[in-house]
Amino acid sequence: MFNNKILLSVLLIFSVFAFVGAQQSRSETTAEEDYLSTFEDMIINELTISDELDNKVLALQYIEEALENDTGSRDLTQIQTSLSSLAGEGVLSQARTNGRLTNDYPQVRAEACRLLGKINSPESRDTLTKIALAEKESWVAASAIKSLGEISQDESDEAVATIAWVEKKYAVINPSSSLAFEILNAYEKLAPTVIDKSPLIQSISKIAVNYYYTTSVRDKAKALLKKYTGKK
Repeated sequence: MFNNKILLSVLLIFSVFAFVGAQQSRSETTAEEDYLSTFEDMIINELTISDELDNKVLALQYIEEALENDTGSRDLTQIQTSLSSLAGEGVLSQARTNGRLTNDYPQVRAEACRLLGKINSPESRDTLTKIALAEKESWVAASAIKSLGEISQDESDEAVATIAWVEKKYAVINPSSSLAFEILNAYEKLAPTVIDKSPLIQSISKIAVNYYYTTSVRDKAKALLKKYTGKK
């Protein structure tokens, strides 16, 4: 019995040392990760605020890599801020020289909207809503709407109201089957949490009978109508 107590005490001591060592190692690793993340955030910020298109594209590449490697412990505040800025280039924030818009970068806006869909936050939702409403390129609006459907929503049904407004806007000025397709996909993802489905159903109904859209898009709209109303 005495020997067993000694053995147990020794094992306990070794366990404590092992735990402390692991915690110290973890702390050192975490500190290193935090330092590298902070340094990377600085680079992303500098590239984002640059006037050069290539630098903004490079910022997006850094951001995508950072998001892919994130294990859930990284502070995404700076990345969120950079993406919001990039998503608004030429729309929410405009730079002009002699009256000419010099930062109209739709490819940057579209990619930033796509990456915002990977950050599930109210800030992402707010930025995507603003871009969807203000965007003048249908394919960029499609990117914003796609991401809007991929992140968690609040209980106000604001996302559906935003998407319905965009659908109505582009149906009049520039009907786009690709945009309508993303709108239907977003509705399908949002529908389970929507409180009042009336605006959603009305918007889908308009797509279903708009012959500017391809047959496949209208058929998808009809299938969703049947799903949400039970009517053929």
